[in-house]
Amino acid sequence: MADNVRQTDRRLERAILDLLERRGPTATICPSDAARAVYGGDDDGWRALMEPARRAARRLVTAGEVEITRRGHPVDPADVRGPIRIRRVRR
Repeated sequence: MADNVRQTDRRLERAILDLLERRGPTATICPSDAARAVYGGDDDGWRALMEPARRAARRLVTAGEVEITRRGHPVDPADVRGPIRIRRVRR
């Protein structure tokens, strides 16, 4: 089971980076975009991947790859609640 969780975690991280890569340099995505991409089904089973997608985004923040934003401003991933967006780190 732990291997499946790790595989899903890695797939979510990759989905976040791939989705951002396909969009403009200032574009953002919602964690649900990554959850839907990894789930791949037609029903709402992707919802079970929402918290794992948010955790994947937090790991990518720690790695310096992305920022988590709320209302267009970067936020501390440890403190944020509610709707978030993910974008590439602005350098």
